Amino acid sequence: MTTDDTAQQKKIINRLRRAQGQLAAVITAVEAGGSCKDVVTQLAAVSSALDRAGFVIVSTAMRECLDNPGAENTLTVDELEKLFLTLA
Repeated sequence: MTTDDTAQQKKIINRLRRAQGQLAAVITAVEAGGSCKDVVTQLAAVSSALDRAGFVIVSTAMRECLDNPGAENTLTVDELEKLFLTLA
């Protein structure tokens, strides 16, 4: 694993952990009968954090495909497009 790969993986893990913490806050707010506005605001933050993590994962895969087009486990353009559109 290269330094770039490690840095990207760290970014992804940090984003996912942030989303995990935000989701825990949503669950706590719902259990405590929190206001609708607060719950929805936190839920939007979770959704945004997950979207960002997904985009980083897809962009990393795109970069890998461009850098190593014949490598094993390389995604096709159609597969990358499908992944990207899944997040849209």
